Amino acid sequence: MLQIKNISKRLGDKKVLYQVGLEVPRSTFLTLLGPSGCGKTTLLRILAGFLVPDAGSIELGGVPISLPGNVVPPERRGMGMVFQNYAVWPHMTVLENVSYGLRLRKLPAREVRDRARDALRLVSLAGLGDRLPSELSGGQQQRVAIARSVATAPSVLLLDEPLSNLDAKLRKELLFDLKRIQQKSGITFVYVTHDQTEALSVSDQVAVMHEGCIEQIGPPRAIYDEPRNLFVASFVGNANNLRGKVESCDGRAIEVALARHGRLRLPAASVAPVGSTIDISIKRHGIRLTPAPAGVSEPSHGEVKRTYFLGQCEEICVDVGGAEIYAFGSPGQFAIGDRVAIAVEPGSFQLFTDAGGNLEPLDVAI
Repeated sequence: MLQIKNISKRLGDKKVLYQVGLEVPRSTFLTLLGPSGCGKTTLLRILAGFLVPDAGSIELGGVPISLPGNVVPPERRGMGMVFQNYAVWPHMTVLENVSYGLRLRKLPAREVRDRARDALRLVSLAGLGDRLPSELSGGQQQRVAIARSVATAPSVLLLDEPLSNLDAKLRKELLFDLKRIQQKSGITFVYVTHDQTEALSVSDQVAVMHEGCIEQIGPPRAIYDEPRNLFVASFVGNANNLRGKVESCDGRAIEVALARHGRLRLPAASVAPVGSTIDISIKRHGIRLTPAPAGVSEPSHGEVKRTYFLGQCEEICVDVGGAEIYAFGSPGQFAIGDRVAIAVEPGSFQLFTDAGGNLEPLDVAI
């Protein structure tokens, strides 16, 4: 198990990490997810030993590798690392690249060769050992970097946005290859990304980071379906974030006054006090748009302002009295200027109230 306890770090005058704590079971695919500047790469570099924390400790398999005044250097941590830029040596063949770490350990030549070839088979590069990196695609070069790390059998493999330099098709292919490699090798992966799709699709656990803190950690579905606060709901769910005042609760629905003159009706029981200000997070796929009856103005009616063609669907921006709400619809279903009625599906939204300075979820009965 990898245990991270109360890690804090400043870079100059900026507090980058603040009392970060994590426990990562063996053979787990953990993703550190968050926007740029949230501290996820700094935490990864501290795990690798490239940065020294100001406070806190790290243990690997019960053995301390980072204590105040006693930090184990990177080469003695038993970890591997894969970077964004491949970092393969251009003058070495593929097999030589993968063998490099094994040769440094002064292993027998036959064992070096066999383990390097096994690693190449694991990343689907068998038969390419004699090629130079310049003869490979970007995706293949990144596979070489992964094979080089896996060949040394690290207890933990750290991956710093390893797919960011690849095109969309290659990213998807290599992402699921990474999951296959992790499952087959049994190595603990700590993967850094700002891409929610990457994190949700392959991780066993996701740690959502924001401003140097971990906001929530858990399985992908729990993070998506049960966000702990408004930041997690908006960042992971790509949700609509709206603020409004509760105007009525009748036991079947809540009616909320939004910006300017907009109003929204939600299918929830009376859990929010009338007159209270709440934040609403609504997943875009949970909004159903239908044509609004001509000459009728009701809550949850709005006007189509923009549409974005996405291939199999369109993303539609609806103005509701000054508040913008995004939903998905069929291509060509609505035109700019159309009046639409907005229906929010039960279970596709959360309400948050300010509790001690933190936007915490309200219990919503459906």
